[in-house]
Amino acid sequence: MLNYNTLQDRPRDFLAATGLTLVEFAQLLPAFQAAHDKRYPPDVTCEGKPRQRRAGGGAKGVLDSAEDQLLFILAYEKTNPLQTMHGLQFGLRQPQTHYWIHRLLPVLQDALADLGLRPEREAHRVATSPLAWEGTPDLAIDGTERRRQRPTDPTLQQEH
Repeated sequence: MLNYNTLQDRPRDFLAATGLTLVEFAQLLPAFQAAHDKRYPPDVTCEGKPRQRRAGGGAKGVLDSAEDQLLFILAYEKTNPLQTMHGLQFGLRQPQTHYWIHRLLPVLQDALADLGLRPEREAHRVATSPLAWEGTPDLAIDGTERRRQRPTDPTLQQEH
């Protein structure tokens, strides 16, 4: 079962699982915690209703620390596995995995936006992106091939 305490002593495995080094993870963690507290304040329930009891009561889950939550969502984003397989790696069942993915993904996006590290979605903005102007040679364009209906006429097909 994957968790932060297991992987923090294995930097190569940590990098393979998350795509981040331990130093990068440590830089992202405070922003992730702040984004989590902002999106899910401790004085209200997940549904937004005021709490009747203090936060933290009840059974402790598998993803009870911010480190484990960030590791969980980073590993999901890097590998994009089936929810059942991702849950097996973290000791969760598929419905729990689904719940945590949809709970933590917006938090990660908020944290990356707060740090100014959100990926650029518009191709025409890449050239003017502050990340591109930093002088780093590591600029990746992530694109997806899409199926295209081609004409059946061989001469028109040549144009496509």
